[in-house]
Amino acid sequence: MAEVTAAAVKALRDLTDLPMMDCKKALVEADGNQEKAIEVLKKSSGKAIEKRAGNTTSEGRIVVKFNDDHSKAVMIEMQCESEPVSRSEDFLGFADLCAGQLLDGPGAATPEELLAQTADGKDKSLKEIYEEMVNKIREKIVLSRIAVFDGKGTVNGYIHHDGKTGVLFSAEGDSADLDLLRDIGMHIAALDPAASNVEDLDEATVNAERTRLTEEAKASGKPENIVEKIVDGQMKKWYAEEAKVLIFQPFAKDDSKTVKQALAEKGLTAGTYVRWVIGD
Repeated sequence: MAEVTAAAVKALRDLTDLPMMDCKKALVEADGNQEKAIEVLKKSSGKAIEKRAGNTTSEGRIVVKFNDDHSKAVMIEMQCESEPVSRSEDFLGFADLCAGQLLDGPGAATPEELLAQTADGKDKSLKEIYEEMVNKIREKIVLSRIAVFDGKGTVNGYIHHDGKTGVLFSAEGDSADLDLLRDIGMHIAALDPAASNVEDLDEATVNAERTRLTEEAKASGKPENIVEKIVDGQMKKWYAEEAKVLIFQPFAKDDSKTVKQALAEKGLTAGTYVRWVIGD
């Protein structure tokens, strides 16, 4: 059996950034051969992932990225087991790398498809980088969700200060007020609307509510010519308070106007949004 020197262990440690003891064990198993030792470490990474597969991942970070004109945006959710890991350089760096690849790469429909890609300037796939990170951190880490907004107006977003709540929101129109879009993203994060526009609601539910309000107005003896106006006003309140439609909600930053009115002042109409909370 070849002698495993301290220098060889240190060289493998510098190459893999893994604990010295793990590097020594791998070199002993590989009879001092560095390339074989690296393969041993890769196998141990797979075992570490498998061993922790059932662990709960209730911590993590949500990351958003945009292209220069904010016509495209991406959001990813990276989960882990503990808060310290979610703040670690390796974890945050990998999350940023995945988001950058999703924004600038060929695109992906699933986390698995994204991880199979090789990021620009890297000589290994995101999955290989992920496995090396898990082997180093020794905690379950999951790229759980990805989202892409592309070609539907202007998009901006909001990430809560703890990185655990994230929003992407798009609007259409002749202008692009990124500050307003970010403020509406903050509104969505705080108030959690159920839909962006009335068209996003179940049509049967909307019709049933309008019918109920119409019958109530008629039964109260209201004149026929104003029943519709009364119902329209009541429906706006229902949209805002019960159905939780974004555009009818009072704007959190200035509740003297609705979100729809705030957008209209800038020549914009609401598009779609995505709101995520870590582990939700």
